[in-house]
Amino acid sequence: MTSYICCLILLLFTWNTSAYGPNQRAQKKGDIILGGLFPIHFGVAAKDQDLKSRPESVECIRYNFRGFRWLQAMIFAIEEINSSPTLLPNMTLGYRIFDTCNTVSKALEATLSFVAQNKIDSLNLDEFCNCSEHIPSTIAVVGATGSGISTAVANLLGLFYIPQVSYASSSRLLSNKNQFKSFLRTIPNDEHQATAMADIIEYFRWNWVGTIAADDDYGRPGIEKFREEAEERDICIDFSELISQYSDEEEIQQVVEVIQNSTARVIVVFSSGPDLEPLIKEIVRRNITGKIWLASEAWASSSLIAMPEFFRVIGSTIGFALKAGQIPGFREFLQKVHPKKSPNNGFAKEFWEETFNCYLPDGSKNSPASTSFHKGHEEGLGAGNGTSAFRPPCTGDENITSVETPYMDYTHLRISYNVYLAVYSIAHALQDIYTCTPGKGLFTNGSCADIKKVEAWQVLKHLRHLNFTNNMGEQVDFDEFGDLVGNYSIINWHLSPEDGSVVFEEVGHYNVYAKKGERLFINENKILWGGFSKEVPFSNCSRDCLPGTRKGIIEGEPTCCFECVDCPDGEYSDETDASACDKCPEDYWSNENHTSCIPKQIEFLAWTEPFGIALTLFAVLGIFLTSFVLGVFTKFRNTPIVKATNRELSYLLLFSLLCCFSSSLFFIGEPQNWTCRLRQPAFGISFVLCISCILVKTNRVLLVFEAKIPTSLHRKWWGLNLQFLLVFLCTFVQIVICVIWLYTAPPSSYRNHELEDEIIFITCHEGSLMALGFLIGYTCLLAAICFFFAFKSRKLPENFNEAKFITFSMLIFFIVWISFIPAYASTYGKFVSAVEVIAILAASFGLLACIFFNKVYIILFKPSRNTIEEVRCSTAAHAFKVAARATLRRSNVSRKRSNSLGGSTGSTPSSSISSKSNHEDPFPLPACAERQRQQQRGCKQKVSFGSGAVTLSLSFEEPQKNAMANRNAKRRNSLEAQNSDDSLMRHRALLPLQ
Repeated sequence: MTSYICCLILLLFTWNTSAYGPNQRAQKKGDIILGGLFPIHFGVAAKDQDLKSRPESVECIRYNFRGFRWLQAMIFAIEEINSSPTLLPNMTLGYRIFDTCNTVSKALEATLSFVAQNKIDSLNLDEFCNCSEHIPSTIAVVGATGSGISTAVANLLGLFYIPQVSYASSSRLLSNKNQFKSFLRTIPNDEHQATAMADIIEYFRWNWVGTIAADDDYGRPGIEKFREEAEERDICIDFSELISQYSDEEEIQQVVEVIQNSTARVIVVFSSGPDLEPLIKEIVRRNITGKIWLASEAWASSSLIAMPEFFRVIGSTIGFALKAGQIPGFREFLQKVHPKKSPNNGFAKEFWEETFNCYLPDGSKNSPASTSFHKGHEEGLGAGNGTSAFRPPCTGDENITSVETPYMDYTHLRISYNVYLAVYSIAHALQDIYTCTPGKGLFTNGSCADIKKVEAWQVLKHLRHLNFTNNMGEQVDFDEFGDLVGNYSIINWHLSPEDGSVVFEEVGHYNVYAKKGERLFINENKILWGGFSKEVPFSNCSRDCLPGTRKGIIEGEPTCCFECVDCPDGEYSDETDASACDKCPEDYWSNENHTSCIPKQIEFLAWTEPFGIALTLFAVLGIFLTSFVLGVFTKFRNTPIVKATNRELSYLLLFSLLCCFSSSLFFIGEPQNWTCRLRQPAFGISFVLCISCILVKTNRVLLVFEAKIPTSLHRKWWGLNLQFLLVFLCTFVQIVICVIWLYTAPPSSYRNHELEDEIIFITCHEGSLMALGFLIGYTCLLAAICFFFAFKSRKLPENFNEAKFITFSMLIFFIVWISFIPAYASTYGKFVSAVEVIAILAASFGLLACIFFNKVYIILFKPSRNTIEEVRCSTAAHAFKVAARATLRRSNVSRKRSNSLGGSTGSTPSSSISSKSNHEDPFPLPACAERQRQQQRGCKQKVSFGSGAVTLSLSFEEPQKNAMANRNAKRRNSLEAQNSDDSLMRHRALLPLQ
């Protein structure tokens, strides 16, 4: 059994050696072994496996100088740790490093070697056979580079809980600890890089981009995260393509066609250098220029792409680079490399041959014939020079510093420092195991692992709880996803004026620790677009919308493709590319360009505007005329005309007209709460007081003239106190209406924004239109009653109530207020107040002119008619007219009766009523004005009534001077008729009331 197991082990080592000979690995013994996976080559040679014979391992091609430098960084770190007296004292670290050739198959082949060795160690065969070449199991692996390769390796290592610390795999998928249990890394997650790319595009105000991604676990998740970030920032993607270094020519041509036909100038690329190289070569061949390339970290500084011959196409590249670190002594270590001085490094021989383009004659595998495969350039960060089929032999004395290769480019150590940090992370985890105190360990019951028999899963446990300070003074600890959070440098490709090479100018940085919105910093002064321009290129689907406009959606197009639409009135935009216009505040309106808001125009019936001035002048004129009439009536208060018009009521009527004219002034000026509550009641009460005075005055005379016998009871009933009482009662009803209105729904000042957009009309909100209707309706009701009585008394003596003029004034009143209703309802804003002012003034002027101007004219310009005789003459004339009508009626009745009895007809008699006397009348009548005086003591008046005529003859003897004192002592009835004329007596009895 023992011999069988030993044979099995021998077979395994034989197979392992055939696959990875001494020149295909770097290996050194030690107490603890670390594995390493590095892309020493960019790929493998294409070979058709027809399976007619046993398949052979594919050949790796295209030497990667930077990959070899990363390998050197691991060896340098291990040797530095071995020489440290404080870190893992008395312990030696060894290594087994393999070339992945930047392919999954080669990486898995090397990983199987690690896993197989660990399974052999788990059998504990030392007691059965003496294996002098036995190498301890690998307790941790440093690598790999590409995210796709690391994904495959992590799946395999995770089965055995072997910790894997990657230095360059940034795919966010690898943060899934449920799938990749043992994966950790010293490079930031791509999630931050994708966010940073979107921030850069937003910073330069681009919104129309294309995307290209490698068709692997690095490109696809990275570009997907970028799409999510772009969508949040309203960035539109014109095209999205996948590429690979193994894509055929037709696929590459198709992608180039899309790029060439796209209007997007910015292209976001998540890819490695080898995957992007075929596409860039075709773009250079077609000379597609004017594009801005936004590069992910994997190719932003790749020497495969950053070549002078490509610069005219990709010179506007802005990319991300990892934060550079410092490794003291590493430069000198790189310079010491030599095939003869590096017995443990099987890759040194090929490195020497590729560097100096020669061959070492003692190596069979690296003969000139075999080196024909070693052509091309390195991935992401460096490549070897092209070689011919025949090389001269190497002398071994070549100077490494005399040749410029990416291997010696140690100015910005990014990936190399991540490798260095990965090795130190594993070493510090081992140090924690080495210094663990029993009872305080991480395992069951606080136990500690044995450093001499440490297993991979125990190292993984300590790596998850790792916390140490690196050589740059920074704290290193992996988060719950096994990631280290780091920052990015932002670089711009420049063309060196010295040698024409491409240099990477740092133009900014991205700090993932900062607050959102403060993470990105870019120094635009350092950026050169296309290698020479300072002007930021334009990459938008549509031109910017200027302030005052907004973006309008175009149907069927992405949201970034829009048309500029002017902001509607009342809205504005003060920034470019506004998605929507903002509404102006309630009291503001947009200016002409819709770029800002200005205060709305305030409008009301102002004192200073022409219309307001005109109405004010008319109101003042009305007040002046009313005051003038009142002054005339006061001065001539004892004249018959003033006394005959009921002097006290006339004063009250004039006062009410003053109030009417004055109330119109409350409607002018900026409405305030107090003016709004005062103006309608003032107008309503003033007009009711005016109409009440006219009503009482007219009705009093009408009732007296129509009373059969004016007794003392009539005089008492129509006394002055009762007249004022009736005026007060009529006005009191209006006062009650106003009080109820002001209590339940008081009017108030109101800023009306709805009538016109650009204007605020300050008006009075009446509170209750019903109350306003009651107020005007009650006024019109009194006016209607007044009109009725005035019309009925239109034939009474005009010196008493001027029935014709009052009737006309009431008609004016009705016309004004009936016209007011539709005018009030159809107007708005300040014109509502103007309409009401005009109505008030028109009605007031109508009342003043019709009732008082005739009297003022007689008082001032016809004083001869302002006498007691003129007043009595008109009264007596009216009395005789009434008597004549009564006599004619009785005569007509008698004639009709006689005709009905005798059947005879006769002519209509002519009646003459005369009164003559040489004696003085107890109630003498005055002379009948100038015309009557010319007739010398007599006046005749002929009145026609239908078919008959009655002639009235009135004769007056001019009294002698000695009889003037006894004029009123006697009264002689000059009327002789068959029956006593009660009507004459009734009207003559009115004279003492004057």
